[in-house]
Amino acid sequence: MGKVRTEMIKRISNELIDRYEKSFTVDFEQNKQFLNEIGLDVSKKLRNKVAGYVTTLMKIELAPLEEEEELEQPQIL
Repeated sequence: MGKVRTEMIKRISNELIDRYEKSFTVDFEQNKQFLNEIGLDVSKKLRNKVAGYVTTLMKIELAPLEEEEELEQPQIL
């Protein structure tokens, strides 16, 4: 079973990814710090939830790219 996130967290996260896609990474701490830098005016708890969901989305987005890289590398037997 997965984690349940509210519609508000998903909406805020998706809007931020649309605007600042190149600035987010798969590291939670860096994403949390970036949200502070852009001045996201929400509570600490909500900021952490948004940063966590953004991190999850970035990991999902990067997973197919990593699989393609593994397939492109020649296998040595």
